[in-house]
Amino acid sequence: MLSGNTGGLKASQIKRLEGLSKRSARADAVITPELARTMTEVSAEIQRQVGLVIDRRGHVQKVVVGDSHMILLSDIPKRGYDRLSGLRFVHTHLHGEPLSEEDLTDLALLRLDFVAAIEVLPDGLPGKVFQAHLLPANEGDRPWAILPPLPVHQLPEDFTAAMDALEEEFARTRKARPADDKRDRAILVHVSTLPATQALDSIMELRELARSAGIDVSDETIQRRPIDPKYVMGKGKFRATLIKAMQVGAATIVFDLNLSPSQAKALGDYTDLKILDRTQVILDIFAQHAVTREGQIQVELAQLRYRLPFLSLRQTALSRLTGGIGGRGPGETRLEIDRRRARDRIARLEREVNQLGKRRQLRRGVRTSKRVPTVAVVGYTNAGKSTLLNHLTRSTVRAEDALFATLNPVSRRLRFPREREIIITDTVGFIRSLPKDLMAAFRSTFEELHDADLLVHVMDASSPDFDDKFQTVNGLLTELELNDKPILHVINKIDRCDAATVDGLVFRFNGIPLCALQKATFAPLLEMMEKILFSDEETVAPCD
Repeated sequence: MLSGNTGGLKASQIKRLEGLSKRSARADAVITPELARTMTEVSAEIQRQVGLVIDRRGHVQKVVVGDSHMILLSDIPKRGYDRLSGLRFVHTHLHGEPLSEEDLTDLALLRLDFVAAIEVLPDGLPGKVFQAHLLPANEGDRPWAILPPLPVHQLPEDFTAAMDALEEEFARTRKARPADDKRDRAILVHVSTLPATQALDSIMELRELARSAGIDVSDETIQRRPIDPKYVMGKGKFRATLIKAMQVGAATIVFDLNLSPSQAKALGDYTDLKILDRTQVILDIFAQHAVTREGQIQVELAQLRYRLPFLSLRQTALSRLTGGIGGRGPGETRLEIDRRRARDRIARLEREVNQLGKRRQLRRGVRTSKRVPTVAVVGYTNAGKSTLLNHLTRSTVRAEDALFATLNPVSRRLRFPREREIIITDTVGFIRSLPKDLMAAFRSTFEELHDADLLVHVMDASSPDFDDKFQTVNGLLTELELNDKPILHVINKIDRCDAATVDGLVFRFNGIPLCALQKATFAPLLEMMEKILFSDEETVAPCD
């Protein structure tokens, strides 16, 4: 019940402080004059700040002791990520100062109903009471309302009704949605020194990733500054984001970068909201779309590799005593057991991936022995690769307006005139900052590209960040050592942009314009593919 720094206090003073916990405040007043006087008398006697955590029934839940200038408040239970805590914090100020930055930080992060500071007069009596509460919507950059200071005996006696009305206003300002919509609400956060246009493009892509993962995006925040090594964004901006999360009813914050283990720990210690990064969202999309055994193994392998460094976030002092002197007795610590099991599971999954890769290699060998040309369709995720494959080969490969709808390579036969045929393969889409764990887990998938005789790079002509996506795909192809293969550029989705834009892209990339939904636009592509793959034979015009 009594917490904080009690060192140096006499037994009688501690007993008097403990007696505050047995006092009862009125539910309909921030603090009663009688209890306020007792607090200021004790505070004047010990020359330290004294605080009470009071629930809405007026019961004192905790007594906190600070020093002469500040008081630290922690371990406050919350009722829900989108609700106030149901607790108010009333404490003393020895020097007549108004609410401090620390007071407002506690108000925001702990989602307190109310925070109040009572001025301690020289004779130990209570002076003015400084007060503040959160707002359902920001007024400018201020997510709270600071009320005019009042003498303690002039405090209004409608506190309970005021808090009920405030929570109703919070609920009313949140975006309504159908009762059957169970998606997590989230706020997206981008922090970088990139130019404004690139930052907007990046958070737009994160928004699409969130949509594909089944996340309801409630708000977005962009901060242009170097990434903070601890909190990613500035601490003040992070605090404002947490308040915004409560205002919109968001339970999750998604960062548009890959968090380090230390950053994940610092952010998790600072708030009870769920913290996700870009990699976790991509992994979740992959997990949702993995329907084959191979896809599931690859996703689990990527998840384990991603999570392994985060196992070291727990206390590691005892983990050093795992053998020899000091290590006998209880055996391995929980941390070491978890890490060993994760490493063992990774090793087993890697063996399975290798086995599946060998089988895939055998199938490729059969195709090679029969001298059947192979074409691999590559491109940025959601560029229309699966749709193009479906309409070229009359297949039913999963194609959605979502990122990473295709995980495993899907191969289909495509017949040309004069009994010519090729194997055309759809591959997983590329994306900016593709996590290294995913690149490693899907290495057997990317091996399909090495055996292709031709790469068909499908590009979305309607994308506002066309150039960035083109550079991303080119960079990944170079990283995979595929940039020396013949590449045919396909300008897709020409129905979504004007003719001048299409003509410019065709001229720039020597590309083939088409709409993957309209078979009538396929003739130039088929003609060019046949010309490249069967260049040593006489080429004839393709049939309709």
